[in-house]
Amino acid sequence: MHRILIISVLVLVTLTSCKNSKDKLDKLQIAKAYFTALDESNSSKLKELIADSLITSIPEYDYKVRYSKPEYVNKWLKWDSVFNPTYKVLEITLEGEIVKAKVSKMDSRIQFFMQRPFVTYEVLKFEDDKISVIETEYLNFDEETWGKNRSELLNWISENHPDMNGFINDQTEAGGMKFLKALELYNN
Repeated sequence: MHRILIISVLVLVTLTSCKNSKDKLDKLQIAKAYFTALDESNSSKLKELIADSLITSIPEYDYKVRYSKPEYVNKWLKWDSVFNPTYKVLEITLEGEIVKAKVSKMDSRIQFFMQRPFVTYEVLKFEDDKISVIETEYLNFDEETWGKNRSELLNWISENHPDMNGFINDQTEAGGMKFLKALELYNN
């Protein structure tokens, strides 16, 4: 009887430790799949990875937005994809229940405004094995260059194509297309 109890405890401990390492691996896999989905602008893959409500924040700038899954996938991702982004995970670790990743992002919008990729530190939090919170810290944001180029573009558009005003804050696919058109007009 005593022997059966010891064997039962050992089996339970083994199963529990296997489950815990599987959970840890799953969160890392989910995070990696998330950045791959962003890089590929893959909306169907992204839908599987995020919670029904997703909070994105940039604490340094006191910026926080709550998206529903459809808003994030059907609006924000489509806007982002217009600029042909490239996401590269430079480092990724699991700390407890949180994934931390250093990520590089480059696209035509970032190229225009900053002339080099963004490098960010992303903290991903989970709810029921879905990403529910993403906190971003910019590691190399050149606010001066970004601001100067943004002002020049907006002033030029305002003077030469006033019908396009407002594109800068329109994070929809149509807004992204207007943004690209504004960059094209400005560069030509």
